Amino acid sequence: VQLQASGGGLVQAGGSLRLSCAAYGRAFSTYVMGWFRQAPGKEREFLAAISRTGGRTKYADSVKGRFTISRDNTKNTVHLEMNALKPEDTAVYYCSADYGADVGTESQTYDYWGQGTLVTVSS
Repeated sequence: VQLQASGGGLVQAGGSLRLSCAAYGRAFSTYVMGWFRQAPGKEREFLAAISRTGGRTKYADSVKGRFTISRDNTKNTVHLEMNALKPEDTAVYYCSADYGADVGTESQTYDYWGQGTLVTVSS
């Protein structure tokens, strides 16, 4: 499967952005989907993941209550709604796909990655 993330940009602290990830190729509904981010000089960080049907989600503590992951299996897309953004949320954001059943939080679990979209939050 190929993944293409979009929706990044520059936003002021306290603002919102909605990231989207379009999937092309093998049946989208067979993948657990995740969002990660990587800031300069830091390791890739798990943010959120959603099960194949959308019935289960997991979030990192750093974004719980501010970010919401969702998916639309009819449109082969996954979204990350980000609210109350902070300067420390500045990073390149990646969507990922895991051909498995478990909603994982480890990057090595995921098989496919999008190209990333840059989110910059100004103070």
